[in-house]
Amino acid sequence: MKLVSWNVNGLRACLQKGFLDFFEEADADIFCIQETKLQEGQHDLALPGYYQYWHYAEKKGYSGTALFTKEKPLQVTYGMGVPEHDHEGRLITAEYEAYYVVTVYVPNAQRELTRLAYRMAWEEAFLHYLKELEKTKPVIFCGDLNVAHQEIDLKNPKTNRHNAGFTDEERGCFGRILESGFVDTFRYFYPETTGAYSWWSYMHQARARNIGWRIDYFVASKALTGILADARIDPQVTGSDHCPVELILA
Repeated sequence: MKLVSWNVNGLRACLQKGFLDFFEEADADIFCIQETKLQEGQHDLALPGYYQYWHYAEKKGYSGTALFTKEKPLQVTYGMGVPEHDHEGRLITAEYEAYYVVTVYVPNAQRELTRLAYRMAWEEAFLHYLKELEKTKPVIFCGDLNVAHQEIDLKNPKTNRHNAGFTDEERGCFGRILESGFVDTFRYFYPETTGAYSWWSYMHQARARNIGWRIDYFVASKALTGILADARIDPQVTGSDHCPVELILA
């Protein structure tokens, strides 16, 4: 069982840069994307063999998530059921027999941390949402979480301290998710691996020099650790400033 997640940073642009080639090569059972930057009716994506689910932001050309799955879910829901957090198309939940799969695009705190307060409110609601799901069955969530959890998760931790994506507040929120009973699947398998990043700035040849951040994740309920087989990062796949990440289940 293979799950893939990719922040495509604009699906229409990514389609011109090899998205479908990777999609076909990956042959994932579940393929999640974030930052589609699409509105309903702006795409006609043919993915034979997959059910498609889209959550669009109200604001044009902004945010947005999608989930493509070979197996039809028992049900699919959009957002967290919290109106102030559900207008940016950031979350889709698909229920399967054994677990939920959530694709999520966590808000960015922005330059000068202008959106950090909103981010903190969003994080609180998101953790509550995850724990409510867990009352029914385990959860796998994936996507661009816009945080590098530990210093090992970015190239230059000292100079980025207090910058968006590496503030104590954001790192603390991710830590609380793990403390509440979830596993960062990549670190579950590779606790000390360095240089493993999923996002690179377009500036200063950052990708070629591997000056990056690991901000894209698969996170799973601890109850699922028995079926975790591997977690991967695919830095060789271009088409976005992010690369895909994968989770393999036994």
